[in-house]
Amino acid sequence: MSTDKLVVLCTVPDRGQAMQIAQALVEEQLAACVNVIPGLVSVYRWQDAVQQDEEVLLLIKTAQPVYLKLEQRIRALHPYELPEIIAVPIQTGQAEYLQWISDSLTLTP
Repeated sequence: MSTDKLVVLCTVPDRGQAMQIAQALVEEQLAACVNVIPGLVSVYRWQDAVQQDEEVLLLIKTAQPVYLKLEQRIRALHPYELPEIIAVPIQTGQAEYLQWISDSLTLTP
């Protein structure tokens, strides 16, 4: 059973930024739930140099109909020049949980 539900991954520099973004997304009904996972270390290439930073990972539960608004909101709140915003489709899951995601979002334009 395929769904329109998504898990969006987004890294932020610290817990304060993570909580600000998470709170806004849930309050504005762009996300049903945001897990804030501290203790992440990212190693990446940026501007021709290898960088290493401590970050916080956001796991955002949402749905395809609100994805563009969610992405725009994250970009507006995010301090990075190029934030990581990656959506992974939820192929299947517990029916009641998937319904709860839909019920928690503003799915109308």
